[in-house]
Amino acid sequence: MRHLFAVTRTQGPAWRDDLPLEGQIDWAPHASFMNSLAREGFVVLGGPLEGTPDVLLVVRAQTAEEVHVRLAEDPWSSNGLLRIARVVPWALRLGTIE
Repeated sequence: MRHLFAVTRTQGPAWRDDLPLEGQIDWAPHASFMNSLAREGFVVLGGPLEGTPDVLLVVRAQTAEEVHVRLAEDPWSSNGLLRIARVVPWALRLGTIE
């Protein structure tokens, strides 16, 4: 059974503050990868947290380990642009996510 997890990813050592999000190296492969995770329902919601170096993702996975394994395949993980800061099981109490 898949569960919801709140995932915080943060900028890694390769992140360039002088470039916008779309200007970072490997933007197109990263965007394609993340869009594929959303299409398959692994990523339910996601986006940068304005004014911080962080990204928040809500994902559906069997375990926290699955989250780590899947996100390790992101080009921005392997090239040092993003790293996982935290993976926490999330009990949705208000609203719905289909």
